[in-house]
Order: sequence, then structure tokens, then C-alpha cells
Amino acid sequence: MASPDHCVFARIPRLDANTLHSLASQLGSPLAVIGMQAEALEALGLNATAARALASLDLRQRDQDVLSLQRTRLVIIAAHEAEYPERLRAIPGAPAVLFVRGDPRALAAPQLAMVGSRNPTANGARTARDLAFHFEGVGLAITSGLAIGIDAASHGGALAAEGVTLAVCATGLDQLYPEANLALAERIVERGALPSELPPGTPPIPRHFVQRNRLISGLSLGVLVVEAAARSGSLSTARHAAEQGREVFAVPGSIHNPQSRGCHQLLRQGAVLVENAEDVLREIHFPSENHGLVMPHQTTAGAAERTRSLDIPAEILLDALGFEPTRLDALVASTGLSSSSVASLLLSLESAGRVASDSAGRYFRVPEPPPSE
Repeated sequence: MASPDHCVFARIPRLDANTLHSLASQLGSPLAVIGMQAEALEALGLNATAARALASLDLRQRDQDVLSLQRTRLVIIAAHEAEYPERLRAIPGAPAVLFVRGDPRALAAPQLAMVGSRNPTANGARTARDLAFHFEGVGLAITSGLAIGIDAASHGGALAAEGVTLAVCATGLDQLYPEANLALAERIVERGALPSELPPGTPPIPRHFVQRNRLISGLSLGVLVVEAAARSGSLSTARHAAEQGREVFAVPGSIHNPQSRGCHQLLRQGAVLVENAEDVLREIHFPSENHGLVMPHQTTAGAAERTRSLDIPAEILLDALGFEPTRLDALVASTGLSSSSVASLLLSLESAGRVASDSAGRYFRVPEPPPSE
């Protein structure tokens, strides 16, 4: 790992991984540039902006950053080191250095990025958790952005499978955001890593989140968007993925669900339609020996319960209930059943794992697992 002094390169504009790697090749250590004049730095291949910033380096800021690294026990990885992830180094504008909390070796794992809405449907969050659980079972680490919603569900599915997950942060690693996911971040540190290109003390700034998205895709074999509105920030991650030559995947949804419009837009642009984990694994040519893994909610007892025949009122209710959240009064109106009957049937179906509810008290169908071989 790099010495803490390498943190200076995180504050130099337009200094990327390839340039730092070139400096190390020419000088033995990129730290040799400290104290050089701008003209000499440009002669080494730096652009004028980076050369001027390095020539006028604020050494007091460097000393503060070094102390912060030591206090927070962060690891720093520079682009010329073997520990720097090769997949990331290959993208245009990769950061010169990365700060890491957790296990830096996690950055070398084969990764799939999973992103989506911060306000997903209950079904969307469940889909993200289940897919992440399955991907971990075949050896794919899950990379996302620690946001509430689909990001958190994806991290949660990976952790449920006791797998590796990475949360790429858009802040300094001592300023984690959002606060609601601080406990989740600590769990991720135990089983994976929190990488960031930003030095300690960097607060959450909107442009940093967009900037961060290129790292989520750059670390990964592909990007899977589970739910996204038409103007979702997740679409920028998918755009970066396409520009970087990564695969882009999208889960389709109801035409009535605004959180599906971003995914449908990606599908029109050529993203791979995903109905199950195999759709992703096949496209990225990932080994599939363990594809038969059972999702967390698809226990043997639960699957057996689902296969039992239902009586006619329950079938009527299921036929009326779609995969989008529906209010109880709407179900009463569409089925012709009494409100007490609908409430009783919903309770029974929820116990059997055929129906679930969201925080607003609405109900939706749960997809049945495929029949076992």
C-alpha cells in the first residue's frame, strides 16, 4: 500500500491514474515530483493544470490529510501499485489514488454493480436483495453506492449471503452519507470495503455523486439497474458503463410504475433485459456452477407452501392483485368479495409467501420461484 504522503495526489485536478503510473515509471516514485517547478512537471507529461497545482502544493493541507489518514486508519492505494484494481485503471480519467476502509483486496474481486431508485417499490427492493444474494452465491461481489433504496437492498442481499460487497462513497470516508446507512456501512467494512477517490474531510456535494458513478461502473463487469425513474442518477452509472465498454442490464417493470421508466429507457437503448440472475451471468460469461442457489425468501418450506393449491376466493384475489402495490379497498371493488374476506385472504396469502405488503399498507404479489428440477 502507498504511504500516507500519496494523499497529495487526491487534491491535484486533472491528475489521473495513467499519469501517476507514468510518473512512477519515470522517477521510481511519484512523490519525487513534490517540489518540482511547473515547467519540469510539464516536461514529464503532466498537463498545465496539474503541473501548476503540484508546483504550488499546500504542504499544510498535506500534513492535515496525513494526520486524518492515520487517525481514521484508512488505507491509500496509488495507481502505480499492484493493489490498484486493473479494471478501474483501464477507464479514462481513473483517480490517481483511492482511499479505502475495510479490506483493500475486495477491490480485486469480480464485481457486478447494482444501482437504482432511492424510493423503490417494495417489489423492487426485494428483487434487488434476491438478485444480490444469488450473485454472491456464484462468486460475484456486489458494488453499489450506499444510498437508501436499491443500493442498500443490494448491499443487504450480499451481506445476507455472507459475501463481499463494496460501497463506493462520494464523500471522504470520515464523512459517510447518508447517516441512515451508517450501520450498513460498518457491516460492509466487515465483509468488503468502502472505497473513495476523495480525501478525508470531503462533505457530500451533489457533483461528487455523479463523479462517483463512473467508479461504480469502472470497478465492475457490468451495471444492473433494478428500478429507476426517467431522470434517475442511476442512469448516469449506466451511461458511464456503456462508455467504458461494460455491459448494461435493466430489470423491466410495470408501465404504470414511474420507477420503471428509466429501466425501459435503457432497454430501448440496447440494455440487456433481466428476468433472472442467469440473464446477467450469461452475458458476462461468468461461471455458472452454482446457479441453482435458493433465494433467501425461497426456503424449502416456503416453496412447498407456494405449491399448494388455493381455494377459489384466494385465486380470485391473486388474479386481481398485480405486482404493483394495491390498496385493500381497490381489491374489494375489483373482486366483489367483502372487505373482511379480502383482509382474511390477504393475511393467509402473506403467511404463505404469495403476497407482501409495503409501509403504506398496500399489497402486491410475490413472484413464485421456478419449479425445482
